[in-house]
Amino acid sequence: MKLQKAVALRITNLLIKNNLSRYALCKKVVLPEQTLKNIIDERNKDIKLSTIAKIADGFDLSIEEFFSDALFDRKTLDID
Repeated sequence: MKLQKAVALRITNLLIKNNLSRYALCKKVVLPEQTLKNIIDERNKDIKLSTIAKIADGFDLSIEEFFSDALFDRKTLDID
């Protein structure tokens, strides 16, 4: 699985788990809605770590906790 797909799925899963809309997350972390939409729709190929940190913070997660998911298993992750 490509890294951008793993990030998109992780965010989508966290939105569902936390019963949070994209809009609410963007307002909470002061992130343009289009940026989040582009990440989730996998249009953004190079996601800034600072953006992921903001998103993780919106879920009250550290960056380590955000990436601590089977989606990011090195054996199945395709990093290009």
